[in-house]
This record gives sequence, structure tokens and C-alpha cells, in this order.
Amino acid sequence: MPKPVTPRELIKTLNKLGFQQTRITGSHHRFAHPDGRKVSVPIHGNEPIGTGLMLKIIKQDLKMNKEEFFKLVE
Repeated sequence: MPKPVTPRELIKTLNKLGFQQTRITGSHHRFAHPDGRKVSVPIHGNEPIGTGLMLKIIKQDLKMNKEEFFKLVE
């Protein structure tokens, strides 16, 4: 996996993909896409998102492969 992704980078990428923030509960921001996909992003300072969680978000929540996703991350 390329460099660790920060929550800010993930949110920028979600916005590029058409996701909109729907709510904030504590340190978790929830995003939804018009096609029904939903993603929760944990925000704990500027600490990078863990590898396992990032892969789960990419594969299960975004339904993308990691190569496609990392092309979109700045």
C-alpha cells in the first residue's frame, strides 16, 4: 500500500467521488453517496488511518480496488 492516508486526504477524495457529509458523531464523520454507498471516517487529529481500516473502506465501502483509489488521492 502506498503512503498512509490522513482523514483530510480521505475526505477530499470522497468529495471528488461525489460523497456528501451526512452527520458527525463524536470523532466520526459519516458520508453518503447518491447510489447508496456509505463511509465512516474516523478523525483523531491528523493521525493516519490504519492500513487494515483503509483497505476495508476502499474495498467494502467504496467498492473500488486500491490502485484506482490511490490514483485519486493527492
